[in-house]
Amino acid sequence: MNRLAGTTSPYLLQHAENPVDWWPWGPEAFEEARRRDVPVLLSVGYSACHWCHVMASESFEDVTTAKYMNRHFVNIKVDREERPDVDAVYMEAVQAATGQGGWPMTVFLTADAEPFYFGTYFPPEPRSGMASFPQVLEGVSAAWTDRREEVAEVAGRIVRELAGRSLGHGGDGVPGEPELSQALLGLTREYDARHGGFGGAPKFPPSMVTEFLLRHHARTGAEGALQMAADTCEAMARGGIYDQLGGGFARYSVDREWVVPHFEKMLYDNALLCRVYAHLWRATGSELARRVAVETADFLVRELRTEEGGFASALDADSDDGTGRHAEGAYYVWTPAQLREVLGEADAEFAARYFGVTEEGTFEEGASVLQLPRNGGMVDAARTESVRARLLAAREQRPRPGRDDKIVAAWNGLAIAALAETGAYFDRPDLVERATEAADLLVRVHLDDTARLARTSKDGRSGAHAAVLEDYGDVAEGFLALAAVTGDGAWLEFAGFLLDIVLDRFTAEDGALFDTADDAEQLIRRPQDPTDNAAPSGWTAAAGALLSYAAHTGSEAHRTAAERALGVVKALGPRVPRFIGWGLATAEALLDGPREIAVVGPEGDPAARELHRTALLATAPGAVVATGAPDSGEFPLLAGRPLVGGHSAAYVCRRFVCAAPTTEVGALRRELGAFE
Repeated sequence: MNRLAGTTSPYLLQHAENPVDWWPWGPEAFEEARRRDVPVLLSVGYSACHWCHVMASESFEDVTTAKYMNRHFVNIKVDREERPDVDAVYMEAVQAATGQGGWPMTVFLTADAEPFYFGTYFPPEPRSGMASFPQVLEGVSAAWTDRREEVAEVAGRIVRELAGRSLGHGGDGVPGEPELSQALLGLTREYDARHGGFGGAPKFPPSMVTEFLLRHHARTGAEGALQMAADTCEAMARGGIYDQLGGGFARYSVDREWVVPHFEKMLYDNALLCRVYAHLWRATGSELARRVAVETADFLVRELRTEEGGFASALDADSDDGTGRHAEGAYYVWTPAQLREVLGEADAEFAARYFGVTEEGTFEEGASVLQLPRNGGMVDAARTESVRARLLAAREQRPRPGRDDKIVAAWNGLAIAALAETGAYFDRPDLVERATEAADLLVRVHLDDTARLARTSKDGRSGAHAAVLEDYGDVAEGFLALAAVTGDGAWLEFAGFLLDIVLDRFTAEDGALFDTADDAEQLIRRPQDPTDNAAPSGWTAAAGALLSYAAHTGSEAHRTAAERALGVVKALGPRVPRFIGWGLATAEALLDGPREIAVVGPEGDPAARELHRTALLATAPGAVVATGAPDSGEFPLLAGRPLVGGHSAAYVCRRFVCAAPTTEVGALRRELGAFE
């Protein structure tokens, strides 16, 4: 038993029984390295990471390897989802040194936490030109013993290079029409017109870019933007990356056709995609988009919701294949023989055609990932539903993938926004209730009495690590969406508390944003990355929430902070639009106003409910919505907004300059859907 047994991270707990003498990240580990005069081996991964499990079974569970690690190193294990700041700093060093990155990440450090040798996965034996892990350990140990001055020189140079990378893209002016048009042109060039999405393999769901495309279409009427968004969403929904039986999306596709996924299912992907498909339905009325949005929301609640009311981080890619061997995708793939066993000959033949299951297989060992035909013609809906239900019931009997039960604040914020809006759009009050319960958990467990957030919790107990910028931005985003849907102004107030922390603790004098607070643990560099990756960066998430809060309240401080933060989008949007999609989506909201919609009416009035629903369905980019009785005090937007002729009414404003109020749903719909 090593020192990980008392931690709250499921990933660290997976390694608690390793023969490696693991330490959690902390000053005690570095002090031990200094006392013993040995280097630090830092291993970073996460619970749902397939290759992390592989390296663990090959090396960290091997007694001989562990003995060498324990003798020559102080070994630190970090959950990247719990400590994104540590991960970001050293991943930047890995990418700068090797040109690539990934997990597991393996970095060797001095006792001052300065990196000097890097890698990701290392095999137990030499393979394809790659050194084995024992060879790496021996080489690093020899360098430390025999060439200490060289090690110190390399470490010092790397730290100086990292320190010189600070960004200065705050306050350079906001992105305007030219930058957004250039970004759209850049996306068009990288668009895969045949298969949807952007770039080649591996292909990741472009959630934030799709939000930008939908908002750009709503503001400008650009049909090309809408077509790219709709075709990409359809291709993903029909592909193997989408779980055709249980709903929800896998992490990415290993091919450009969306056929074979990397099977781990992450909370952030599914929250973002649930919202994207709901917004696509809002823009087009697509039945496919509606179905996928609802099925993904149901997946989130069914598979990831915890007893405490929050949402777990991930489901593993691997599971027992029925023989005691863990294999990637075992829970999800099918052979023709397995279809026959569950369905019988006739329905198995039907299901194989419908889901693209072949004798050769589309995955490994003759198994296929289920897909939907793109040109399959008419199908028997009742028969299809019966087949799907029977296959799902049979799959439920298979050994399930492991679940990472920790609650990450940022990702729960994304889930709150998605479930609140999906519930409102599709008359699913149960989804709004689940969003509210998750928000309650964040307030009760993650938020202290000074409005500082904890990054994670597990089993109702908050973790020891401070939240980072993405937590503040995404949780504020979730609270603002929940406020719009429920009409409960307390969520707007909580969002304001969080965003005040962003202004006070995360913002530089020039308006640039840092990923960690100014009083957070000091690493070799204060991390700062505005580019979106699998989820919105802290920088763009905060910019979006700041802008929405300013629209709700009229706060110039918050609007100014949002505009200054968007200077980075002006700089990067035309150059790398795929990697700053949420920043581009926020810029679309800024150009549109964003619009402020106040719906006033007596509690329970059907007319007020219809106006409120119409406001929520507005495609106007980043529109904020407040509803309640006139002058109720719930929302600043309701102040001074009386009924009109004794009837419920809607007010649409920009920068608190308002058009004439309307009592008619049709008039409100036309006003919010008009292109300008």
